[in-house]
Amino acid sequence: MRLGYRAERTVTGQVELAGGDVRPHTIVAAGSEAGLSSAEAAHRLRVDGPNAATTPPRRHLATRILRQLTDPLVALLLAAAVVTTALRDYPDTAVILLVVAVNTVIGVVQEVRADQAIAALDQLAAPTARVVRDGRDVVLPAAELVRGDLVRVEAGDVVPADLLLHDASRLHLDESALTGESVPVSRTAGEQASAGTVVTTGRAAGTVVRTGAASALGRIATLAATTRPAATPLQRRLAALGRVLALAAVALSGLVFLVGLLNGRPLGEMAVTAVSLVVAAVPESLPAVVTLALALGARRMAAARAIPRRLHAVETLGSVTVIASDKTGTLTEGRMAVQQAVTRDGTRFTVTGVGYAPHGTVHREGTPVAVSDELRRLARAGLLCNDAALAPPDEQRSWWGAVGDPLEAALVAFGARCGLDPQTTRDAWPRIAEHPFDQQLRRMTTVHRTCDGRYLVVCKGAPESVLAAPLLDADVAEREELVAAAHRMAGAGLRVLALAAALVEQPPADLAHPEGLRPVGLVGVGDPLRAGAPEIADGLADAGVRLMLVTGDHPATAAAIAGELGLWTEGDPVVRGDDGDPAQAPAVARVFARTQPEQKLDIIAGLQSRGHVVAMTGDGVNDAPALRRADIGVAMGGGTEVARQAADLVLVDDDLSTVATAIGEGRRIYDNIRRFLRYALSGGVAEIVVMLLGPVFGLPVPLLPAQILWINLLTHGVPGVALGAEPAEPGTLRRTPRSPQESVLGAGLGRQILIGGALISAVTLGAGLLAARWDRPWQSVIFVVLGLAQLGVALAVRAPRQSGHRWRNPALPLAVAASALLQVAGVVLAPLRDLLGTEALGVGELLACAAVSVLPGLVLWSARRFGAGTGDARPRQRRVSQADNDTKEEM
Repeated sequence: MRLGYRAERTVTGQVELAGGDVRPHTIVAAGSEAGLSSAEAAHRLRVDGPNAATTPPRRHLATRILRQLTDPLVALLLAAAVVTTALRDYPDTAVILLVVAVNTVIGVVQEVRADQAIAALDQLAAPTARVVRDGRDVVLPAAELVRGDLVRVEAGDVVPADLLLHDASRLHLDESALTGESVPVSRTAGEQASAGTVVTTGRAAGTVVRTGAASALGRIATLAATTRPAATPLQRRLAALGRVLALAAVALSGLVFLVGLLNGRPLGEMAVTAVSLVVAAVPESLPAVVTLALALGARRMAAARAIPRRLHAVETLGSVTVIASDKTGTLTEGRMAVQQAVTRDGTRFTVTGVGYAPHGTVHREGTPVAVSDELRRLARAGLLCNDAALAPPDEQRSWWGAVGDPLEAALVAFGARCGLDPQTTRDAWPRIAEHPFDQQLRRMTTVHRTCDGRYLVVCKGAPESVLAAPLLDADVAEREELVAAAHRMAGAGLRVLALAAALVEQPPADLAHPEGLRPVGLVGVGDPLRAGAPEIADGLADAGVRLMLVTGDHPATAAAIAGELGLWTEGDPVVRGDDGDPAQAPAVARVFARTQPEQKLDIIAGLQSRGHVVAMTGDGVNDAPALRRADIGVAMGGGTEVARQAADLVLVDDDLSTVATAIGEGRRIYDNIRRFLRYALSGGVAEIVVMLLGPVFGLPVPLLPAQILWINLLTHGVPGVALGAEPAEPGTLRRTPRSPQESVLGAGLGRQILIGGALISAVTLGAGLLAARWDRPWQSVIFVVLGLAQLGVALAVRAPRQSGHRWRNPALPLAVAASALLQVAGVVLAPLRDLLGTEALGVGELLACAAVSVLPGLVLWSARRFGAGTGDARPRQRRVSQADNDTKEEM
């Protein structure tokens, strides 16, 4: 769990003064606790175990096998095996048991692979904590915390273990995860903070007293460890589809049973035939294939630096229509730097430097200048009213980093670039009281003792908050000049902070509302747009995904950034959260500024009411409610832990282009599930039609039970799983997102299944009738053609190859080739003929069967290739959605 506190370690580096002089300096924040030693921590970790809740018991192989055997369709097969054994039909018994064994092996293997994929994701998403070890602040996996560790937390963090607090400043905890009480509670030094609670305001330091299953959260997690996870929405829809298909298959198989009895076939044989037909017609491996596809898709997303915390996110991503994105760290680099400064007297400076490095140059009107007293006072105020520090380059990174809030770290670097030593400054003006940043007031206030016994009060925050009376003691002209400067800086795309201060004899009684402060100046903090961000916005538009900017920044800043992205042009609306209800904004609006956390919920709800599927990005504790409310919550990997815990997807690299990659992956997975359904159900329809119409055309029993099960084994096994690994179709990210209300068989898939089944049935019955007319083994011909025709359809429905590229899924043709050889072996090899009840076919007959079998696949491929509309691989054209209509009406 990321604990974003101000660093308590010493950082050595250099400060480059305006005149070019360089001198060593040290950057620290207050505090000197040494914490545990690494050796002692390692010993306690061995004794107490990791700081992790009890995991669900690992399922043994026997349990997994039993779960496969208790599937209703497998139970039907076992019952059929009992019947055939009683009838001494040992070949059919052998085939049934072989089918059961192979299906069980495939199911267990898929289940194990899915569990391994999910376990790998859990490792990637493992929370971290900041702890003091050997006198240094380090970031460790939360699982490595031990009793006695010194941990620090601040607003937005999740408490990683039960802590005994010995330092707490205005600390409030959200304990709803443990108690259900929604109102945050106050905690002071000497009290405990429970694992799993969220710091809503303030900061604290405490010693770990309980970890793992012994912690408050661990005890609850232990009770829930064996709870079976809920099915994903897609799994529920597929389960409902499976029940409908099973009922239909049972009804039609019952009809086949009656037709067989009327034709004089034995009762036992027809009973086994009916059961075999039910199993063959319903793709019983579908749930396992779907779970595996989702899990492997999640692993591919993780490899692309997008970690799904919930499997349903993989599915839902493919239908996202709107991305409501935060600005800082998502569309921008997230590396803040003070680029402009305006002192109280109205003088404007520019400041240069690289990232958070503590050296740079101060310019005025393009010329390097010495740091004036007014500018130094402004830099000192920003350094004192601050909880951040800087981290020097180390073996992990070659650049200076921010420890704590990036905006505050930029002020620390600004102070150093103005020649101030952060440690010396903070030691000379020790903090004695503070009012941490307040989301409602949009400012922070600190009180510092001076060397002459007086007190320096410093306030930092949004210009409209800090420059307002009665907080500010300034004449009208001075205030108006600063307000105008703030507007100009915001119009340049900078985030503007105002600072005010006053020397007083006694600290203010109400730190939240100090009075009589004098303006110190303004700083404009810039966060450059990420490289390629405009191209990302264009790519999302091509994918039918609407990118919106939802930020708490000044409207001018938001408009400037949106303009660079191509989301906003002069005259477009910028909806302000502090001026009305943003949920009532026109549908054409794409920029929202000065939004409060609860307003983000309203914005998302408004979009959802218009039929949108919304992905929300964020990184702060204030984004957590919106991340939960959105259809897909996307958290930045470098953001707060509470945001990551609330999200469905975590971007490790904080790059919005990764979301586009994840959307493409979600669409690919859904396409492959539909592709498997098209292939498997086409074969099931064909088998039922052949068994029903065969007797009508004079073919009493087209297939024996063993033959049906053999075809099912070869077609639904490895080729079906290989279809789930097909690559993305060309143009996947240039088509309209699917509707979440759309049936899994929607968008013409049901029609395509019927067409495929009809084609397979036609060539199979036609080949069987010709063989019967020519007095050849017609049942064996039907057996070969039906199996090979289904395998041909598997190749026809695969994802089309991109121009100039090779096929990227060699497993599918290999699986089809192996299954085809085994299908032909059923009429060539004597042991298999005895087992399946087939007769030998000559080379010419086998070639004729193969030639006929390719016709269904060839027709389907040609229809897709030349646009007849029976294929599902072509990118769908953009549809006019309700949201598009809303936009047109507003325009």
